[in-house]
Amino acid sequence: MRDTPNEAMPKAGISPKATPSSEIRDFLVYLAKLGAFLLILRSLIIAPFSIPSESMLPRLMVGDYLLVSKWSYGYSRHALPFSVPLIPGRVLASLPDRGDVVVFKAPPSNNVDYIKRVIGLPGDRIQMRGGQLFLNGQAIMRTRKADLVVAVSPNTRCFAPVFERADPSGRLSCHYPRYEESLPSGRRYDVLDLADSEADTTDVYTVPQGHVFMMGDNRDNSLDSRFPAELGGGIGFVPVENLVGKAQLSAFSTDGSAHWLLPWTWFTAARWNRIGETF
Repeated sequence: MRDTPNEAMPKAGISPKATPSSEIRDFLVYLAKLGAFLLILRSLIIAPFSIPSESMLPRLMVGDYLLVSKWSYGYSRHALPFSVPLIPGRVLASLPDRGDVVVFKAPPSNNVDYIKRVIGLPGDRIQMRGGQLFLNGQAIMRTRKADLVVAVSPNTRCFAPVFERADPSGRLSCHYPRYEESLPSGRRYDVLDLADSEADTTDVYTVPQGHVFMMGDNRDNSLDSRFPAELGGGIGFVPVENLVGKAQLSAFSTDGSAHWLLPWTWFTAARWNRIGETF
């Protein structure tokens, strides 16, 4: 009697077809691996950050999207999503340089991301006198520059009507007094001085160990280390452990005028001249 081929056995060189359940399992495994990769990338290497306020004008504008390096100052629990307490203290820790633009968890809640410029390191003495910054008793050189001109848009409104101007075609823009500050290290950056405010003249702040002193470049529109840490108010001295990362690159910027249903506005709303700027 001749043997009959077993139909359940696959022919030589031909793989059996994947069942629907194995395809679903493979897809779920792929998603798990992708999720783990993105988690590691965001936690340890680089993360996106969007600018929600004008406290860092002129360097940063509402609608800017940045890439922030996570390795620059080491890792603490704040490097992880939701600040999950898996990292004790701070690993591979290093201090920022004065002038760095840094994302951090803002006191006192320590769960909201802020972005400011590092002005003082542990042991530094910081003071404002008549709108001028003093570092360890030395006046920081401040040079007047041409006004900052920013077009009015859904993402940009003038700080006060006195700064708003219209060109012959009726387009509105904000014109702000701009200065360049030069730190002793040679680091230079622009700041705005919009008005006489309570924070233009301060007491001397001595930065305690394990902390840094943060300020916004938009000096009269920034709740920063010049103000005590309180909910809805200032941030006081920022613990080094709260540092999340260093701003590295402007990945995208929009003036807020785009509409999802009008694809061409995705391009007209982009601030192309701001994309690709480094810090």
